[in-house]
Amino acid sequence: MSSRSKICKGCWQQMHVPVPLHGMLSLPFRAFGIRPSRMNPNTCTICELMFTKVMRKRQISIDATILFADLRGYTNLSQSQSADGMSRLLDAFYDECADAIWECDGLLNKTIGDAVMAVFNFPIKCADHVKQAIHAARIIQDRWTARRPVLMESLGLTGGELGIGVGIHCGELSFGEFGRSHRDLTAIGTVVNTASRAQSAAAAGEILLTEAVYERAASELAGAHARDYPLKGFAEPIKLYAA
Repeated sequence: MSSRSKICKGCWQQMHVPVPLHGMLSLPFRAFGIRPSRMNPNTCTICELMFTKVMRKRQISIDATILFADLRGYTNLSQSQSADGMSRLLDAFYDECADAIWECDGLLNKTIGDAVMAVFNFPIKCADHVKQAIHAARIIQDRWTARRPVLMESLGLTGGELGIGVGIHCGELSFGEFGRSHRDLTAIGTVVNTASRAQSAAAAGEILLTEAVYERAASELAGAHARDYPLKGFAEPIKLYAA
């Protein structure tokens, strides 16, 4: 886990308010339910309520980068392994993804079965959020590749490669609170859908980037090769780059 911020990065950048996250100064805030966010411990729960409580709106349009990561082979392996072992494996996957995303100032917005979704550039602003997302993806792949054999042995799991497929896209999207009976703080739009589809096309151990991502981070992608992929929901094949 990366070093913890002493104050909420989101509140400081968005409102220039120093909200303590740890130590004695944070205790009065804890009494009012203000604590580190589960989406990123360097932000706080004010960031999660910022739309209705602070901005007086339910959603905004932002330029952001979306990352999806999926644990390949988990479903098949779960049919022959113990529930406890698979649960601990999934915990390890979530932890590795979370640490990498938080190190790069991203928001671990959702855990969806054996997949995660991250948002970069809100509430923590970052001018190079596209590069940050790519960096997070590479950290995830490197650390998981190193940890996986030992982890599977310790859990007594056999069979299945259990690699991770990652997809990344960037652009204008809507971020805020959606739903009424059950409110969900998340991102929606074509950017999110495209990132999800890119992830579904990625092989285990692979990171697939859209052309928009490549154009904004070409300096980080020397040697990246592209090919057209037929993606569900798209009439024409989409060019994706393997990072």
